[in-house]
Amino acid sequence: MELKIMKTRPAVTAFPQLRGLKLAALALGSSLILAGCAGNPPTEQYALAQSAVNSAVSAGGTEYAAVETKSAQDKFKQAEIAMHDEHYEQAKVFAEQAEWDARVAERKAQAVKAQKAVQDANQGVQDIRKEGQYNLQQPAQ
Repeated sequence: MELKIMKTRPAVTAFPQLRGLKLAALALGSSLILAGCAGNPPTEQYALAQSAVNSAVSAGGTEYAAVETKSAQDKFKQAEIAMHDEHYEQAKVFAEQAEWDARVAERKAQAVKAQKAVQDANQGVQDIRKEGQYNLQQPAQ
């Protein structure tokens, strides 16, 4: 079996200006596709951020994680303004940041509430112990 090497050369078109036209059409099409993608409002991310901010507030974020909740609310407001001004990429970034800040606020509020519940339970145990010791020291009637 013998290997043969073939010599090839690029095809020469009869109309060299068509090559430039093809490149221009490709560039124009690509830019239109990219512009179309950038023009879509991030409604899903916006809704997620709004839900997360509402959950943080409901979980007591304004009381137990005030800084994080305020940050989430501020970023969500910025996302709202960017959506209104049709700056969709900026709106998406603000909405993502608002969502994560809200999630941190919610978790922090839950943790503080749980910690208070443990403290209350410990205080209840201490009260019961004191009451038990008091009853042991009183003479039986």
